[in-house]
Amino acid sequence: MIEGTFLFRQVNPSWVQDGHITSQVFKPTAKDNKRLSVYDGDRINAENSWKHYTKSLGYESVGVLAVTVAECEREDLSVESDPTPFPEHAVIDFTGIAESEMKRKAKRLKAAAESRGWLYQAAASYYSKQ
Repeated sequence: MIEGTFLFRQVNPSWVQDGHITSQVFKPTAKDNKRLSVYDGDRINAENSWKHYTKSLGYESVGVLAVTVAECEREDLSVESDPTPFPEHAVIDFTGIAESEMKRKAKRLKAAAESRGWLYQAAASYYSKQ
């Protein structure tokens, strides 16, 4: 991965409130062990990452946002490939960061992703079938 590599993040429907994403999109949960799962944009595109996430893995996502490796590095967050679950998997590592700082970093990553906009969105008809 290089500085400009997109790191695709799937957006759970519960992370969208009044049409806006919450910073939870880029904040690891307890189950993540401070390692936020993303797709390596050098290995897969946004639409195919969404298809893999929703169809192969069976999770819900309303669409795909992205930050770059450089944006993570500006936040002193390392990014690494983690192909164990699947070949395109990578993580943004928040290990060793206090909860309050984690929230601030997640908000800044969210802002970077929002300024870029959605890279893929599920069709409304997809969710009307659920």
